[in-house]
Amino acid sequence: MDEAFIEVLKDGGKSNSLGRSEEVLAEVLQNNNRLPELYDCISADDAWVRMRAIDTLEKILRIHPEWSKPFLDDIFTNLLVVDQPSIQWHLAQIFREVNLSEGQKVKATDWLSDLLSSTSVDWIVAANSMDTLVQFMDDELLSKSQLVNLLTIQLGHKSKSVVKRANKHLEALAKAP
Repeated sequence: MDEAFIEVLKDGGKSNSLGRSEEVLAEVLQNNNRLPELYDCISADDAWVRMRAIDTLEKILRIHPEWSKPFLDDIFTNLLVVDQPSIQWHLAQIFREVNLSEGQKVKATDWLSDLLSSTSVDWIVAANSMDTLVQFMDDELLSKSQLVNLLTIQLGHKSKSVVKRANKHLEALAKAP
């Protein structure tokens, strides 16, 4: 592929589709030297390009979590402040998939906890944040009581799927030792 990723990711058909992101995914998996180009697209002016870029990055890191290493400092410095829900929910997914340092795990835990401290969080951000924090609790990054408090907050979310997921996690935690 000779096209610049930003141009490929702009070409999405419907604005809410993943467009040609599968082409970018295939290209990076064949040539990971282009991964920085994809990562740069997460900061594009176009919100749809950003969404397609972070979605593609998450899919790549699911396969090659070790490829995250050069980008983690920037993620923690620049992406945690982004309020675009598609960036937030993919970061929650990425944090479950990659090898974070202890300090990064603490920052991720704090960030995710902050997101879940209110029911105004986007529904898919809430769902992915809950899933990641459950994993982090298993890794002893937050206490069971802290997680229960956050999940209890989400029981008041306007999304039925968030409430259902929060209940599912709370039921599992109640059965756990």
